[in-house]
Amino acid sequence: MEEAAIAIGDLYMSYGEKQVINGISIQVPKGQIIGYIGPNGAGKSTTVKILLGLINNYKGSVKVLGEDISNGSVEYKRKIGYVPETAEIFDNLTAREYITFLGQMYGMDYEETDKKALKLMELFGIQQVYDSRITSYSKGMKQKVLLISSLIHNPEVLFLDEPLSGLDANSVMVFKEIMSHLAEQGKTIFYSSHIMEVVEKISHRIILINNGSIVADGTFQQLKEQSKEGSLEDIFNQLTGFDKHKQLAGEFVDVIGG
Repeated sequence: MEEAAIAIGDLYMSYGEKQVINGISIQVPKGQIIGYIGPNGAGKSTTVKILLGLINNYKGSVKVLGEDISNGSVEYKRKIGYVPETAEIFDNLTAREYITFLGQMYGMDYEETDKKALKLMELFGIQQVYDSRITSYSKGMKQKVLLISSLIHNPEVLFLDEPLSGLDANSVMVFKEIMSHLAEQGKTIFYSSHIMEVVEKISHRIILINNGSIVADGTFQQLKEQSKEGSLEDIFNQLTGFDKHKQLAGEFVDVIGG
């Protein structure tokens, strides 16, 4: 049996008295796109930060590409990419400087990185700003640079936290296709988002967590059959107990109307 790209066993994590992750176990085969969803504060970002090696005071076992990350090795980090929800990007640099710097951090040759980066900027339609400072970019352009820099080293596992933030409709379509192609090549994508329609369409498997525990795990079709709901948004609301959206919207509009 092929080794899992991500293997989490009986994971617990607390911040002081607050239990953030409560016994999560997940096995992710290579080549899967995982939609990892849940309400704010459910433990999504904490899980991802543990997998990235940014948090280490957890209990349980965590392996990425067969490597137990608790040993402090950074070797597996050369094979992963990450797009955070809110990124601290060095925006005084140009895209050329920023992406080639990151490429070299991953051990890539400068010329090779530069050539790839320019071609990827071109495919995203922003090659004209390759030598402009990132501080002058729109939100969507910055997001494209983040996506390029997370993929420049051809990672085996990609962690995406709201990766489509600020992208125009055409770029969203292109990026969804990119993810499908990467999965076909055996790359693993751990995708966290609040945009349910996208998660529903691209994920091979959806894991829904609530209060630090897994409350659903399966394909969209399986989740739909289990909960008897039509859309992923409906399933999400049913399983997390959030059913006040219509009432709150009505009250909000009433207040606006005076």
